[in-house]
Amino acid sequence: MPARNRAQGPVRTCVGCRTREQATGLLRVVAVDGALVPDPRGRLPGRGAWVHPATGCLDRAERRSAFPRALRVPGPLPVTAVRSYLDGISAAQAADPAGGQQEGAGTVPVPSVTEDKVDPS
Repeated sequence: MPARNRAQGPVRTCVGCRTREQATGLLRVVAVDGALVPDPRGRLPGRGAWVHPATGCLDRAERRSAFPRALRVPGPLPVTAVRSYLDGISAAQAADPAGGQQEGAGTVPVPSVTEDKVDPS
């Protein structure tokens, strides 16, 4: 089994297209009160499922009933909150002249090497 480089971060599987990708490139969703809720920060409690932030993967996951299976909850789950979140992301990227691509987007900021952390006294 090949060793995974810890600098790359965790790898998760999209429940829509079943491809593996870095967790920073996927959207975590959780079931709250019988409905799917987007968890972009990954901080909500409970079991989470991962999906690409694209309506195609969301549609595929919904058609395959992948969310209830991945989250281990009974019955179908409404995806309206996740769909409106993805529509908001799409609208924001369309309005952004840079195309939504920012260096380091989705990652934790790393302090610069030039910062001095030692107390001079």
